[in-house]
Amino acid sequence: MIVGVLKEPLFESRVSLLPESVATLVKKNIQVWVEAKAGDKSFCTDDDYTKQGALIKTREEIFNQSDILLVINGDEIPSSLKNKILIGVFQPLYQHQRMQDWAAQQITSFSLDMLPRTTRAQSMDVLSSQANIAGYKAVLLAADMFPRYFPMFITAAGSIPPAKLLILGAGVAGLQAIATAKRLGAVVEVFDTRPQVKEEVMSLGGKFVEVEGAADASAAGGYAVEQTEEFLQKQKAKIAESVAKADIVISTAQIPGKKAPILVTQAMIESMKKGSVIIDIAAATGGNTDLTKNNETVHHHGVTIVGNSSLPASMPSDASKLYGKNVLNFLQLITTKEAALHLNFDDDLVKGCCITRDGQIIHERVKNAN
Repeated sequence: MIVGVLKEPLFESRVSLLPESVATLVKKNIQVWVEAKAGDKSFCTDDDYTKQGALIKTREEIFNQSDILLVINGDEIPSSLKNKILIGVFQPLYQHQRMQDWAAQQITSFSLDMLPRTTRAQSMDVLSSQANIAGYKAVLLAADMFPRYFPMFITAAGSIPPAKLLILGAGVAGLQAIATAKRLGAVVEVFDTRPQVKEEVMSLGGKFVEVEGAADASAAGGYAVEQTEEFLQKQKAKIAESVAKADIVISTAQIPGKKAPILVTQAMIESMKKGSVIIDIAAATGGNTDLTKNNETVHHHGVTIVGNSSLPASMPSDASKLYGKNVLNFLQLITTKEAALHLNFDDDLVKGCCITRDGQIIHERVKNAN
């Protein structure tokens, strides 16, 4: 069996497998072919891969002869590709036409962002491993752009109060943002519609902003869910109060398959102090503010709004290491000890992230998404 590692598009700095993960597959007698220069942006040379037993091949050779193709983004998969297995992060709920095209090409695709959020899936959970980085980098980016200190300082020249952060969403990214902001000495408030995360927030030193009457999100896999109009009005008032006091807002709230909820209105932004910063890591699905633009920085009323859903790619070495470990664990699930392919669709993890197979979209949520 041959596993092919493709070079990512120009905008992507990560790679699906680092050399250390390649070595694990080679020990199982699985051939690993890596496209030339695939690891350059993650600081891995072709020589690093060959030392671990990989073969460096052209893109065409990998497309033609690999059994499994590893690619983080599916943007550059040719329409001529047929009867292959693709593993990556394809955001199928937002890429319905692409999924239809792949089905027509007889491609069997596994999108790891669709894995069931269960204990057994944790070692393959690419969303969590990458969100951890996003939360960390969001705070560092905010600190770099913020024109004042994060920690409190008492000096002979006077006292500097600590920065006040508001974090919207206490999922993996939000929790890492709390931890990072607290290390830098900021005062942190956190809003989330799930009351069960209060204890985690407080254990990291954050103050939990409570709004009563939230819809149950326990079955949403760590994501937000749609709320009642009454709750939304209460939520809006509470957030407006916290935003007005905040120097920094880190927003992370997303709902799978839907536009990200607007939590920060233009009026709220205009209530913030000049020099304040908003980092919106939900930008790819519309963002959590009225003014967010994906992959752009907007300046409004003295406030800087950064729309960036690609923060993990700003730390490509560790992001690739963690992502590659997730992929490796999934590959262990679909291959035997004899290095043969074994797709067990009775397994909830295999079935749960398979999007296209046998010429059709088989994932029910993706099938009904359009």
